[in-house]
Amino acid sequence: MPLALLALAVVAFGIGTTEFATMGLLPQIADGVGVSVPQAGNLVSAYALGVVVGAPVLTGIGARIPHKRLLLLLTGLFVIGNAASALAPNFGLLFAARFLSGLPHGALFGVGAVVASRLVAPDRAARAVSKMFLGLTVANIVGVPASTALGQQLGWRSAYWTVAVIGLIALVALALFVPHQPRGQLSGIRHELRAMGNRQVVIGLATAVVGFGGFFAVYSYLVPMLTHLTGISDTSTTLVLALYGVGMTGGTLLAGPLTDRALRPTLYGGLALMAAALVTFYFTVHSTVPALITITLIGAMGSLITTPVQMLLMAKAKNAPTMAAASNHSAFNLANAGGAWLGGLVISAGWGWASPNLVGAALAVAGLGLAYTGGLMDRGGPRSETITKSMGPAETSTAGEGTEHQRT
Repeated sequence: MPLALLALAVVAFGIGTTEFATMGLLPQIADGVGVSVPQAGNLVSAYALGVVVGAPVLTGIGARIPHKRLLLLLTGLFVIGNAASALAPNFGLLFAARFLSGLPHGALFGVGAVVASRLVAPDRAARAVSKMFLGLTVANIVGVPASTALGQQLGWRSAYWTVAVIGLIALVALALFVPHQPRGQLSGIRHELRAMGNRQVVIGLATAVVGFGGFFAVYSYLVPMLTHLTGISDTSTTLVLALYGVGMTGGTLLAGPLTDRALRPTLYGGLALMAAALVTFYFTVHSTVPALITITLIGAMGSLITTPVQMLLMAKAKNAPTMAAASNHSAFNLANAGGAWLGGLVISAGWGWASPNLVGAALAVAGLGLAYTGGLMDRGGPRSETITKSMGPAETSTAGEGTEHQRT
């Protein structure tokens, strides 16, 4: 089990590295393919678009493929996309390669979360999922700064080659350590789409888009906030972003056991505390030490939300959790785009560099309202279940005898 979770964490590490490394290498990429820096910024959007499209489409296509085989196919596509990024001779092909690289992102996290939850006892499922997500947070501490430094010294293509190698290592680890998990009779695109129509799944995805939009409203403009208001030099911002990653790692470590114990209270608390931290940052951003402490807390609260949302969607999707789990990452990328857009609006309106914090806090409170609405809808009805043990081919739609469940 630990080696299987480690293999999934390596996949998450590679995804986190390739998703954010492009942002740190935009000047080098722009020079390399002969475009302006703002035009090169469209490569970030290309990757995000790939995530949004790929999560439901690829999980739908692979709805009847056993989970281990699907993980291997998706990781192979991830390697191909990053190798194509490294080889792209011009901006058009690089744009297409970044879109290709983003396609397996959400599906890998969705399938990986389902696999991780079924490797352990039901009362430890969230801890297993959070351990996979640790790879993503460690990427913010180690992978992104290292790949950025490598790309600056050896050329931007070397960063994508490095990610492709990480993908190959993950591919081997998955093949060796992840056990086979057969699909049950309830597998298939029809069952996955039916689960996506569940009102609680829709509310859960809306919570992710709106609530996590508050996180990205601030994260997107963190560097200019630090340089314009806190007085931190450009050369030191990388270290501050690593500190942000430390907070995210701490939040992920807390999220697993807390979600296993009390899913909805963990989600409510994470959103409420993130709103409070963002309002606090509006006032502490002008002073270095309080600003750094608040940044760490914002990172922690952002990660504290991720695991309970993931587990909630898997619970509400019941016997067909894969597409819902994958679509969570489409929701996060929509949150990234929407939060950054709203944060940019208030800056452009002349409200000041600190103003995205207030926008972020408002979005976090709105996300809390959505989450609480979902909780109210659960009252008085049957409690939902997420299957934490693969269903055998003879089991029926009611989840046959011997199947383990986690109740939320």
